[in-house]
Amino acid sequence: MKVAVFGRFYNKTTSTSVETLFNYLTKKDADAYIETEFYNLIKDESHNIKDFESFKKFDTLDISFDLLVSIGGDGTILRAITFVKDIDIPIVGINTGRLGFLATIQVDAIEHAIQNIIDGKYKISERSLLSIETVPENNDITSLNFALNEITVSRKNTTSMITVETYLDGEYLTSYWSDGLIVSTPTGSTGYSLSCGGPVITPGTNSFVLTPIAPHNLSARPLVIPDSTEIHLKVDGREDQHLVSLDSRIATLDNGTLIKIKKANFKIKMIDLFGESFLDTLRKKLLWGEDKRN
Repeated sequence: MKVAVFGRFYNKTTSTSVETLFNYLTKKDADAYIETEFYNLIKDESHNIKDFESFKKFDTLDISFDLLVSIGGDGTILRAITFVKDIDIPIVGINTGRLGFLATIQVDAIEHAIQNIIDGKYKISERSLLSIETVPENNDITSLNFALNEITVSRKNTTSMITVETYLDGEYLTSYWSDGLIVSTPTGSTGYSLSCGGPVITPGTNSFVLTPIAPHNLSARPLVIPDSTEIHLKVDGREDQHLVSLDSRIATLDNGTLIKIKKANFKIKMIDLFGESFLDTLRKKLLWGEDKRN
């Protein structure tokens, strides 16, 4: 099995996970590759990883890889997809972060989880993505023009609200007077959108959600739309520019830029181990049912 390993940090919260994973991959004679920056980060720290120098490094991925293991939180997985892109490599996450809706393997279950993956005891959850195009074109966006969680427009360098003029399939919807607007996938519905009052959407739902950020239009509410919808946005405000973010990647756009958002033409494959489910994760992470009356 050819495995790519990606992480962004190596500290007290991740070192145990990293050492456990790498030692088990070595034990199982896996053909393991470590993302170059992560490799250098580990190399510069003290560790107890057997035969660490024997691991190969990668800067890009190709279809020869069977699996990518992300070590961190959900934010690390969002970074990992920029390596996977559209080449269909399944991703699994070891959770050294906090909530972990995407990174679901706990530190004490790493060996058991990896063995189950080796034995084929898992299923694939396909996740839809958003793609973005701007007119005029923005070079910071063009190279990685997709997002797994959400695409967000928001104010920049001001305390004043912005106006987000919104069209759905060419038909005018409204102009949100707010701090910004989130366009979220079902995967992203448990992230930024949720914190702004958006609904939770199960991963297999063919929908997106528009969630305004702190709207001054008191009647503005999150709106669920079919994922076949093409969304056009234009921003105006007191400042000349605003921000657009693709998950955790941020670019600056001039006001008046036409932002076109639609469903990407590929999906990301997440590994769900048997015995796990989105509903189970949702219940645990959001503490549903913790009321003693239940």
